[in-house]
Amino acid sequence: MLVADHLRFAYPGTDTHYDFGFAAEAGVVTAISGASGSGKSTLLDLLAGFLAPMSGALSLDGRDLLPLSPETRPVSLLLQSDNLFEHLSAEDNVALGLPKGMPRDAGKASVTDVLRQMELEASRRQVASTLSGGQKQRVALARTLLRDRPVLLLDEPFSALDDETRQSMRVLVHDLTRTQNWHTILVSHHADDIAALAARRYRLESGTLTEA
Repeated sequence: MLVADHLRFAYPGTDTHYDFGFAAEAGVVTAISGASGSGKSTLLDLLAGFLAPMSGALSLDGRDLLPLSPETRPVSLLLQSDNLFEHLSAEDNVALGLPKGMPRDAGKASVTDVLRQMELEASRRQVASTLSGGQKQRVALARTLLRDRPVLLLDEPFSALDDETRQSMRVLVHDLTRTQNWHTILVSHHADDIAALAARRYRLESGTLTEA
């Protein structure tokens, strides 16, 4: 269980104070909704370690996450913009998710396997700048899968996709969350995405999360 307990934060020089509290189970998607500017991305930055809370607790299965730096937290973040290196091929972008020190042959086999799982074999050598929006998101998700981290943070990941691609990505995220036993946190203001994916739902208003 991923648990945030009174995770408090405020940006210097502002009157807005956040007090985040929620619980997310493994194997299901937990959704966070709220208006633009309500603090959804602030919450993700706190979970990922890019921001430090003023007080409160954050734990995964009883392990305190707050002392951990962003690169050592068991967290992956998938953004709407996919965050790929545009000059690298699909397979090279995916390979960036391989654990350090993995033998070359094993790493190559892992990349090939995950590209097949994401139906990206035919596009493996294409540079990212030539891929479609849906292909880019699958490459980013494939890289996340190789990182093998139990917490997946999704920040409006489907907003730039057409309806057909959006639907297929929803199915893919849902299935991977279940099979990989991820704690998936979906931040979105799209009711359709939340309805299709979320087993547990929270709404962010006035700096505080309430279960919907």
